[in-house]
Amino acid sequence: MVYSYYPGCTLKTKAKELDFYARKSAEALGFTLEEIEDWQCCGAVYPLASDEIATKLSAVRALNAAKEKGQDLVTLCSACHHVLKRVNDDMANVPDIREKANNYLELPESYCGETKVLHFLEVLKDRVGFDQIREKVAKPLTGRKIGAYYGCMLLRPSGILQFDDPENPKVMEEFIRALGAEPVVYPYRNECCGGYISLKEKAMAGQMADTILESAQYNGAEELVTACPLCLYNLNHSGQPHSVKVTYFTEILAEALGLTEGGGEDD
Repeated sequence: MVYSYYPGCTLKTKAKELDFYARKSAEALGFTLEEIEDWQCCGAVYPLASDEIATKLSAVRALNAAKEKGQDLVTLCSACHHVLKRVNDDMANVPDIREKANNYLELPESYCGETKVLHFLEVLKDRVGFDQIREKVAKPLTGRKIGAYYGCMLLRPSGILQFDDPENPKVMEEFIRALGAEPVVYPYRNECCGGYISLKEKAMAGQMADTILESAQYNGAEELVTACPLCLYNLNHSGQPHSVKVTYFTEILAEALGLTEGGGEDD
């Protein structure tokens, strides 16, 4: 199976190894991520102004590129997934936005929200299946107590994103269990880490990240995994030292599949 792939800015600059691990894991699990050509930054934040069109155009271009290939569009980043899926909903259900975006882009054929947007975790759960992943695990993460950190972008607004139950999500715990580790559930796993205020209100963002890490540690987590590069950065740069290690979900996936030895973009 081949999917159109939107890597996003962070995974192509500051976190290339996370992109590398995703591609290698996809190959091992029997599907391919085909990076779309000439993609642009999605903007990272979904614009709330009802008449805002310009900042949505890069997302529309990416969505239309996948449509032209007849493929679903996959991303690894919760922020990219959030923006792409909400813009896609606009193009399907908001005639004014759809008309203005199509008029501006002058596409050969109007884009009307036809592309299905998936987070990589959804591909693992619904297309590959966690039972199949469990069979492919070469180095199970036995004995490791790992907490899932969802953050806020994956789950809300739930009516549009339809990723998981926004109050009691389970997909990342199921993912962790499939890799042989013990998932740890803790109260702050779907609360905001303060990532979007980390530059303007650094101390406040640090306190928010500290609360999450303290909650995870108190409930027995030795590690956290997240699906958002901004959350990953913020949790690893909180205000206080913590013993909880924070990694990206593609890292532990590649590790469990036995793909990380000598890992690197040039290997």
